[in-house]
Amino acid sequence: MRILVVEDDAEAATAMVRGLSEGGHDVVHAVDGAFGLLEAQKGGYDVYVVDRMMPRLDGIGMVETLRKDGDQTPVLFLSALGEVEDRVVGLKAGGDDYLVKPYAFAELIARVEALSRRRETGGVQTVLKVGDLEMNLIARTVHRGTTEIDLQPREFQLLEFLMRHAGQSVTRTMLLEKVWEYHFDPQTNVIDVHISRLRSKIDKGFDRAMLQTVRGAGYRLEA
Repeated sequence: MRILVVEDDAEAATAMVRGLSEGGHDVVHAVDGAFGLLEAQKGGYDVYVVDRMMPRLDGIGMVETLRKDGDQTPVLFLSALGEVEDRVVGLKAGGDDYLVKPYAFAELIARVEALSRRRETGGVQTVLKVGDLEMNLIARTVHRGTTEIDLQPREFQLLEFLMRHAGQSVTRTMLLEKVWEYHFDPQTNVIDVHISRLRSKIDKGFDRAMLQTVRGAGYRLEA
């Protein structure tokens, strides 16, 4: 995957470029929005990772210009501005996802790779729906019916994975690899603890339980 990182913080940019490169990706760094715009206009990128606040031309202005020019390359905004209103501004400017600083690098990589996969399948989803459960990937909100559900970051990732595989049984190994990015069994009850917490939040108080335990197979989210 070819990734353009547009970040004016030299230390943060170096860490991103190193980490993404070690993950097997071809990464180019632009020091601000103006240089980022020029580089993006050359074409050939799979994902843009764009800091929102930069000198000369900020991330919002850069992405708005690209969208007006017809560039539909997926954009992941990075920003210390984390309120819902800030994320909405990023979405309206043409962003596809929004990650608030400080962030876990594993989450950055997971989101970049998710954007690339969504592009390959013909579109970028910003809202997931399973029955009366709805997840907004930009605002990072979850509702079941009219009830807002407050989730911790890892719970959000876990539910996102389950919603993307709704109706399918997902194994513990799948969850360890895709949600926790473990390629070994840590021999802990981390999955059980998070499943229990998630179940209490999305099912407790509702007439029908959505998160099912499949004996001998794992877990399944049902509409």
